[in-house]
Amino acid sequence: MTASQGRDVQFTCIVDHLGPYRVAWIKSDTKAILAIHTHLVAHNQRLSVTHNGHNTWRLHVNNIQPADNGTYMCQINTEPMRSQMGSLSVVVPPDILSNDTSETSGVAREGGSVMLRCTAVGVPEPTVSWRREDSANIVFRHEGGREKQAVKIVEGPVLQLGGVLRQDMGTYLCIATNGVRPSVSKRYQVQVHFEPLIKVSNQLVAAPAYSDVVIQCYVEASPKAMNTWWREGAAMLTGGSREMDKLVQGDKYIMQEVPISEYAVLMNLTIRGLAKRDFGGYVCSSVNVLGKAEGNVRLQELHLPATPSSTTATPPPPPRHSHDTTKHRNKNKNGTSNNNKTPAHSKDTKLQQQSGKKRPAEDATAASTDVTGRGASTASQWDAASTRSPPRRRDRWNEISAATATAASWPWAVGLALLSAGWR
Repeated sequence: MTASQGRDVQFTCIVDHLGPYRVAWIKSDTKAILAIHTHLVAHNQRLSVTHNGHNTWRLHVNNIQPADNGTYMCQINTEPMRSQMGSLSVVVPPDILSNDTSETSGVAREGGSVMLRCTAVGVPEPTVSWRREDSANIVFRHEGGREKQAVKIVEGPVLQLGGVLRQDMGTYLCIATNGVRPSVSKRYQVQVHFEPLIKVSNQLVAAPAYSDVVIQCYVEASPKAMNTWWREGAAMLTGGSREMDKLVQGDKYIMQEVPISEYAVLMNLTIRGLAKRDFGGYVCSSVNVLGKAEGNVRLQELHLPATPSSTTATPPPPPRHSHDTTKHRNKNKNGTSNNNKTPAHSKDTKLQQQSGKKRPAEDATAASTDVTGRGASTASQWDAASTRSPPRRRDRWNEISAATATAASWPWAVGLALLSAGWR
């Protein structure tokens, strides 16, 4: 039989008509007697013997180990001796030996080489393979860095990588299998060191005042770098450059680093409540033991167009009195309308022409009477007209012109005639 290490097994021996003889259990390869009848001879706590009281004997082996491999014999001490044999094969799941930390990780400068070693044991002997934890290809390169081969799985206990680049960083898995479950794996870290690199995708950022804005820098560095944000100060240094002020996390500035990969992060700077003094140059800086890199971002104010007013003009109210426009359009050549009505000031003008010159006293009296009468009429009409909008008619201005021309001989009444004609 075949069983995995740690399992429990048993051997069974059936004997009919045993009579006065005894049943013994012997391990054939060592000739060691394990038990006679139900009496245990070997000093092994993992062994035991049972009898059902009739014709069946059993040898129990608990928590089997590789040393339990071999042939077991059930023997009866007759003459000649009779026996029955059975074999046990103990298989051992694979196991990866723990080495010191120097063999569970590989560190090299970019362009150098890394070697990983994985030792596995088991019964039967396990096979070892390598693959990347993120399922990316394992890349083999020539000395110049040119890609030679890219594979998913590499067989063998040793993994040798040459001309490593930052893309080769990550976790590699050593997997050991021998057909006995479970298979096992072990994680190995590959570190590639290089000086920081900063990329700024948006070097000019515009935002309106009093808003919040986020500026970003993409950083690659290994080993891990110290990343900081700076802002141009007001003071000028020798050479024309400005003094830089280091930004500190707080209510005004919120700084975050978002991991992208084993060696890359995204630096985010949030500036809240933009004021006039916040516009200008900003610098993202990354420093590790191998070097330093900087990126520049300029923040400028965005002037938004003014929003036009959405008020709607209210149309003037309609006139309270209807006007017959036909009477102004159907005038004859003499200036009279079709209804044969003559304005009062026209009649006065004709009478004056027929009667000839009047005495100065009469002229003064008539003018006084005319001014008084028209003044009272005009005042009442002004009060009434002030409560409504004047009608917007082109022919009304024609009528005003005619009335003005007719009243030209009345110097004191010209203004009142215009007012009276315009607001009738």
